[in-house]
Parts: sequence; C-alpha cells; structure tokens
Amino acid sequence: MVAVKNSSLTLCRRLLQQARPYWGVIAIIFLIDLLATPLALLHPIPLRIAVDSVLGSEPLPGFLGVALPSGWTASPLARLWLAAILQVAIVFLIQLQSLGAYQLRTYAGEGMTLSFQSRLLHHAQRLSLAFHDQRGTADSIYRIQYDAPSIQWVSIYGLLPIVSSCLFFLAMLIVMLRLDWQLALVALAISPCLFYAARQFNLCMRGRYRDAKLLASEALKVVQEVLTAIRVVQAFGGEQREQKRFQWQTQQGIRARLQLTLAESIFGLIVNLTTAAGTALVMFIGIRSVQSGQLTLGELLMVLSYLAQLYNPVKSLSQNVARLQSSLAGAQRAFELLDEYPDVMEHPQARPLRRARGDLEFQEVSFSYDAKHPILQHISFSIDAGTRLGIAGPTGAGKTTLTNLVTRFYDPSAGRILLDGVDLRDYKLADLRRQFAIVLQEPVLFSSTIAENIAYARPEASDGDIIAAAKAAYAHDFITDLPDGYNTLVGERGMRLSGGERQRISLARAFLKNAPILILDEPTSSVDTQTESMIIDAMTCLMAGRTTLMITHRLSTLENCDARLDIQHGRIVRLIGHIKPEPLTCQHHAGRGLDTAGVRTVGGS
Repeated sequence: MVAVKNSSLTLCRRLLQQARPYWGVIAIIFLIDLLATPLALLHPIPLRIAVDSVLGSEPLPGFLGVALPSGWTASPLARLWLAAILQVAIVFLIQLQSLGAYQLRTYAGEGMTLSFQSRLLHHAQRLSLAFHDQRGTADSIYRIQYDAPSIQWVSIYGLLPIVSSCLFFLAMLIVMLRLDWQLALVALAISPCLFYAARQFNLCMRGRYRDAKLLASEALKVVQEVLTAIRVVQAFGGEQREQKRFQWQTQQGIRARLQLTLAESIFGLIVNLTTAAGTALVMFIGIRSVQSGQLTLGELLMVLSYLAQLYNPVKSLSQNVARLQSSLAGAQRAFELLDEYPDVMEHPQARPLRRARGDLEFQEVSFSYDAKHPILQHISFSIDAGTRLGIAGPTGAGKTTLTNLVTRFYDPSAGRILLDGVDLRDYKLADLRRQFAIVLQEPVLFSSTIAENIAYARPEASDGDIIAAAKAAYAHDFITDLPDGYNTLVGERGMRLSGGERQRISLARAFLKNAPILILDEPTSSVDTQTESMIIDAMTCLMAGRTTLMITHRLSTLENCDARLDIQHGRIVRLIGHIKPEPLTCQHHAGRGLDTAGVRTVGGS
C-alpha cells in the first residue's frame, strides 16, 4: 500500500483532480459566489439614505445622485420610498444569488460524491481476497459510504467558500479604508489573532477527526457482524452481549465526538470574542469621531454594517477550517482505500483467452499469507482437459486455497500454475475467470429473483436458457411450485429458500455459464440425503466434458472422479487414479429431453 500524505495541500489537490468533470460547474458556482460581494456592499446603503438623507439633510451617495432622475430624490418622502425599494430589491437579489448557488452546489456535490463512491467500489472489488479477509468489509463500507462524501465538502463547501471569503474580506477592507482608514486598521488589528487560532486548531484536530471516524467504523462493524450472523446470535442467546458490545463501541465514538465538539466550541468562542472586541473598539472610536464631527452618524452606521460583514468572512474562514479538517480526515481514509494495490495484478501485455481446453499443471506451487504460516508447499501435478479430480484432506489442509490459486483469487508465493501450457498470470484476468464455474459449500445468492440469480452467470441469457439450466440442476420443479415461479425474490443471501434449493440454483448458475473448468467446493456437505442424491446427479451431468476440481470429505461423491488428490498440512500425500479423463455418461436426464450435449450447449458457447 502507498500511504497517503498527510499534507492538506496534497489531499486537496487529489480531491480536485477527482472532481475534474465538474470543474466547469465549480467555476460557475464561484462566479455566482462572487456576486455576493457587490450585493453585500449595497446592503447598508438604504440604511444610510434613511438616516442621512431622510432624517438628516445629507445628499444621496454620489452614484445614486447621478444615476437617478431628480424627481425621485427631490423630497424626503421620495428618498424614503427609494430607500425602501432599494432594501427590498437588494434582499431579493441576495436571495436569488443564494438560491442559484445552492442548487448548483447540490448538483455538483452529489454528482462528485457518486462518482467518487463508484470509483472506490470498483477499486474495492478489484482488491484481493487477502485484503478483505484482513480488513473486513465494514471498514471498506464506511469509507465508501461515509468518507467519500468528503469530496463535496472539501471542493464545494470548503475551498470555494475560503476563496470567496478571502475576496469578500479584501473588498470589504478596501471599502472601509475609503470610508475611514483609521477605523479599518483598528478592525483589521484582530485578524492575526484569528488566523493564529485557526492555524493551531488546524494542526491539532486532523488526527482527532480521523480517530472519531475509525471508532464510527468499528461500531458499524459490530452491527454488520450481528445482523449477518443473527441466527447464531439468537441461537446462543447473545442478544444482550452484542447489545452491550455495540453500546460500548458507540460510546467510545460519542466520547470522541464530544471532545471534538468541545474543541470546536472553544475555537468558536475565541473567534466570536475576538471579533466582538474588535467591533467594540471600532464602535468606541467611531462614536468619538461622530462627536467630533469627523464622521456622520450614517457613515458610522455604514462602517459598523461593513465591519460586521468584514468579520463574517473571517468567522467563515475560521469555521471552514474546522469543517475542512473533518472532511480532509475522511478524504485521507478514502484515498487510503484507493491506494491499496491489488495483490493479483494483470500484466500490461496479458494475452486474451476465448475458451480454454482445460489442461492444468501445478509446478512447485507454494503459498502463504505470511512467511511464518505456509499453507501450500511444493505442490506439483498435472491433469488433462476433461479430468475429474477429487481433492480430499482434513480441514485446514489447503484444499480451498488450491482452488483459489487456480482462479487467481490469490497468486502463488512460489512456483507457477499453467492452463493449457500458459502461466495463469499471462492471461487477461477477466478472460481467465470466465473459464471457471464455481459451486461453493455455502451457496451465494443475491437479494433478487431466482431468474436473476441463475442469470448472474450470463446476464444476457434468454428465459429458455435459464429454464434449461434450472432443469439440468433439478431446480425447475420446485421453482415452478413457488407462487411467483422464476420471479420469486430469494431474500437476503437467499434465506427464503432451503439449503438444498439454494445449492441447486447455484448449480443452475454453473450450468448456464458453461465454463470449461468446474470447481466444486463441498457442494453436498450441508444437505439431506435425498437432496444430496439429486445434487450428485446434477453434478455428474455438469462435470461431463469439463475439467473438474471437486473438494469433498464424502468419499461417495468421488465415485465419478478420474483421480483423487490427498492433501495434508499443505503437501500432497497421495495421488491415485487416472489423470486422464475417462468417458462419463450422463443418464439421469433421460426422458426429460435434455442429454449431456444439451446441457453443455445451455451456455451458448
């Protein structure tokens, strides 16, 4: 993994690069934000007209006196109407500007977030099983769902307001200098204090925000574990224990967020007290200037109004610093996921593979997750295309790891695996994995219909192909007995169906894929005897003409295998039988209009 640099500048640059498709919209938002400055400069003018030109006898501000017809400004009543109309018009324009900016911010922000989340999900799917086994899925889910939105908070609600606030601050400062440079310098004197406080806050808060996000991720992990294993939790009466575990983990997060809130509140208090002191000082000196005749009352009110608006961007900058640190902490976590390199990489010159014959050869293959715990050691054997190889051995011997290496879920630590005489690492990864159909011990179904689960192997498959695959897997009869047939929703992980029904749908998916190599990982270990017999019949037909690797503890399921490989402690202890395929007849579909050849053509290859 390449570590993400902690520099705020680096993170902001990466986020802006990710937001490149929305740069045009961001530019428009920036231009609309710039309109806030002249509108804010106009805002105090109606008050000055009312005080100095209606209640007093001062002339209208120069540009209004020149721009307006004399009839509009001849009497105090006319000037009062002018002040009232200007007040409403300016407020209307300010709200219109705010509405336009808000709509564009929402559009760009949500679009950038979706794009970033999609990129993170795509990358997470490419990461190796070793990464997900070690990190767990809850942490990745939190980074995709809750850390990825940091892109909009930094780009739209962080950097843009900071730039706009700086420009707004300069504009207000110039206007105040023109009105009364001494008061402007007095007001400006507090700025160094505010920026120093913001810098100190910036330095100490990033790590705290990051820790709080980590604790929130841990709480999500507890929820995921409990709900995923709800049957075990209820069976062992663990509800109260899990409740306490969740509460304890969540309380740690609450404590961290309370500390953050306290720090933010203290920072806000410092900012507000400092600006209040500056306002009090300007008001004191300004009133003395009015008393001495150096300023009119309207000019003082205008200065105080501008002063409030001068301090608003300063406060906004200070508040955005806190928000920015929280968002940058989330961005750093998101980029850490994005910077994880997949253990299984595709070579730039990888060769395509349309359909393999199915010859497999292991040459001195070893594998381990770390140097201290070898899983497989010096595995060497070869089988011809169409061979049905049974793999037996005690739990933990490395049987499943061996098949995971064949599909390149992992790469060997040493040695190499050949498919049709070519190293697996020399094939395009997507093409390679299209050569395998996998049926696992615990069937994996998605929360969709039965038809969609079968068609997951080949989404473009016709209804006829799906039904043919279901018939071949002995699943058609029970599917048609369901109220909605093939449109029946299977529920989360297929829990609305029995274990045997889920397994037969998994077999139907393998039939539909029609891959040249078949991997069967304990497919009958969790079903009853009658269902096992049906599944074995279906598997017998599925294995016909395919290179098959079958993992099993039940010797009865090895009867149709050509050879048997026994593994213990990661080493081959015995290889018996023929490594060349013998003819296998598929008779169990006689009378159903579906023979071995018919089954093999379901996939359309």
